[in-house]
Amino acid sequence: MQLSLLLWALLLLATAPGPGPQPAADAQGSCSYRCGARDGPCSCHPTCFGLDSCCSDIRDFCLEVSPYSGSMMGGKDFVVQNLNWSIPTEGVICSFKDSIQTRGFVDTSGRVHCVSPLLYETGRIPFTLSMDNGRSFPRSGTWLAVHPSKVSESEKSQLVNETRWQYYGTEGALGNLTLTWNTSALPTDSVTVELWGYEETGKPYSEAWTAAWSYLYPLATNTPNSGSFTFTPQPAPQNYQRWQVGALRIISSKHHVGEKDVHALWTNEHALAWHLGDDFRADPVAWARAQCLAWEELEDQLPNFLEELPDCPCTLAQARADSGRFHTDYGCDVEHGSVCTYHPGAVHCVRSVQASSQYGSGQQCCYTETGLQLLTTDSTGGSTPDRGHDWGAPPYRVPPRVPGLSHWLYDVISFYHCCLWAPECSRYMQRRPSSDCRTYRPPRLASAFGDPHFVTFDGTNFTFNGRGEYVLLEAGLTDLRVQARAQTRMTPEGSQDRGTGLTAVAVQEGNSDVVEVRLAGESLQVLLNQEVLSFAEQSWMDLKGMFLSVAAGNKVSVMLSSGAGLEVSLQGPFLSVAVLLPEKFLASTRGLLGTLNNEPADDFTLRNGQVLPASASSRELFRFGADWAVENTSSLLTYDSKVLVENFVLRPKHDPSFLPLFPEDTAPGSSQATEVAELCGDNNFCSFDVAATGSLSVGNATRVAHMQHLFRVQSLQPVVSCGWLAPPSYGHKEGTSYLVGSTIRFHCNSGYSLAGAQASTCQADGTWSWPTPTCQPGRRYTVLLSIVFGGLAVVALVALIYVLLSRRKSNRAVWGAQP
Repeated sequence: MQLSLLLWALLLLATAPGPGPQPAADAQGSCSYRCGARDGPCSCHPTCFGLDSCCSDIRDFCLEVSPYSGSMMGGKDFVVQNLNWSIPTEGVICSFKDSIQTRGFVDTSGRVHCVSPLLYETGRIPFTLSMDNGRSFPRSGTWLAVHPSKVSESEKSQLVNETRWQYYGTEGALGNLTLTWNTSALPTDSVTVELWGYEETGKPYSEAWTAAWSYLYPLATNTPNSGSFTFTPQPAPQNYQRWQVGALRIISSKHHVGEKDVHALWTNEHALAWHLGDDFRADPVAWARAQCLAWEELEDQLPNFLEELPDCPCTLAQARADSGRFHTDYGCDVEHGSVCTYHPGAVHCVRSVQASSQYGSGQQCCYTETGLQLLTTDSTGGSTPDRGHDWGAPPYRVPPRVPGLSHWLYDVISFYHCCLWAPECSRYMQRRPSSDCRTYRPPRLASAFGDPHFVTFDGTNFTFNGRGEYVLLEAGLTDLRVQARAQTRMTPEGSQDRGTGLTAVAVQEGNSDVVEVRLAGESLQVLLNQEVLSFAEQSWMDLKGMFLSVAAGNKVSVMLSSGAGLEVSLQGPFLSVAVLLPEKFLASTRGLLGTLNNEPADDFTLRNGQVLPASASSRELFRFGADWAVENTSSLLTYDSKVLVENFVLRPKHDPSFLPLFPEDTAPGSSQATEVAELCGDNNFCSFDVAATGSLSVGNATRVAHMQHLFRVQSLQPVVSCGWLAPPSYGHKEGTSYLVGSTIRFHCNSGYSLAGAQASTCQADGTWSWPTPTCQPGRRYTVLLSIVFGGLAVVALVALIYVLLSRRKSNRAVWGAQP
């Protein structure tokens, strides 16, 4: 039985060939060149560990590294685990993406080291390892390149008083600057401190447009590795003045200056005010104004990227609930004190998760403490869209898609020029206007939780507690698939419940990566393409076709390229799942989460198209759920243990022998009736789960999950916006809410009177009740002007008469003197 079980597992899993060239027939028993492969007499796929089917040398060729992540700017020294090299060699070469090579080394303990290169991109980067100076690369692994802002502070060099660095040379910002670092992160006796600059050259949006991260010059060489360096900045030579964005790098002095891909510590990228020339220091306002005007002229020649950006959510509640399309902007986060340096008046901002398709641009939306949008037309603290999405976009290395750095060039340094160093902010805001929310449509939400209970996209509630693996969602629009595994709970007394709960959820869209979240004891475990992920270093990962975020260890968020979102959290003994779909998915979904078409009556649609009535009994709905069992050939779920193979591969995906407890059969014991009533109230999901499990804590977890679903549904309710309403010329307005029912009041400056309505209200049809009025010179003001100008006219007339009379008198005197 055990042998046949293993053969079955291998047959099932033999679907994905490994990377790189295939070895000769006599090498099929090795993982050399075969990492990720499941074929052959033994497996080189991560699932083989639980199935006892691994090749004996898998750990020698399928590499694990520590640390596994570092800045995309490179310079991270990492160690290859489980590979000890006792033979002295200088032939270690690490090849990233089959084209970028760095020189590694073997330390005195026989451990093999690699150094990460400059990558211009984020995400999981495949690499191969050569121990023979590049003649062969049989070993492979994965390196995680991260956005510079997501690198741990202990892994960076710190700019002491970073604001002063970026204002250096402006009024009141002179003197010494200091740089600090953790000496243990760069073990060497002496260091070199260098300046590197970033630029993008060539015609924008052409094939010649390229990104370049360049060594400029050293600030210090052979200086002691004391963890601190202080200097007085001097204006850089003229040939370095074109670089205005950059970072400092610290390397060991044993390397020559500017040497690439060596162990290094980087600072944050920043505005290089401190290295700019004498013309900047002599008159920084005039210099910055000239830069702002030049940026304005360039912007007017570039394509309009605003038209392809998504509209912002109307309220803070919508923005935080729409987690498939928007994510917290860490520069203004209400959960971390609302330190909104660039957006005064805001308490929270979000960014669009996905960059726009054509131009790689990004949307930003900021909100006040009242939960309303903060617009640039009302405040310089309003949200501003980005020509270069801060998180970048595939193919990444092409401007303006380089994570972080493109954003600095096209959106941040220009903000310094126009708003921080010169009083020209109106020019910047005109070209980076806030999005209002007139065309925003919130996503639709469906959930599954508890024993398990389902709330479809159209709001239908039902319970299906089958045991097996089921299709929660299929959407042909983007080939989106969400599948789940449901199992029974083992009670503390050792028996099994008559109900089930979700223990694993997997998702894939098109040819994206496959992410699975499953229970592992009392915590969550995340798998990427059936390999268990570690979040010890990073809680955010850029993956193929999606972003992945883990919060506080009990919630995993998957943000897909279509704008769909999936959240999996731990609620009691089971998983709770929430799926968010944008409006474009209307009429394209099927599965246990129903047909998204605003018609609850067809939510119970079988695979063959037959529709069960909305009044179907729980036993009939059990048939509906069983009909959506996953098929082996299309399963996204992982079978990396013999128990999983035996129960979900060798047996039917839906267990026909399992008889659950049906809702109409529940009746809490008399001893629990009072407690259930107090805990659950009228929440039937809660009371059912207490009856099915005998556990009040399970019922409470279900109640909480259901309440969270209802709260989120409420947060995602559509809101009507009438759009921004301008104040009158020579006047002002009172109010900045433009949602239905809001009223804007108008006032004129002193000396002017209002012509038109004194107030306008946003109506249910999305229009204002009255247009913006005008402010005209008032009556008293007109009279005053008449008096002033009349008086001036009288004075002028008297002066004219006096001059004429004087001339006449002079002429008479002259004629009287003639002979």
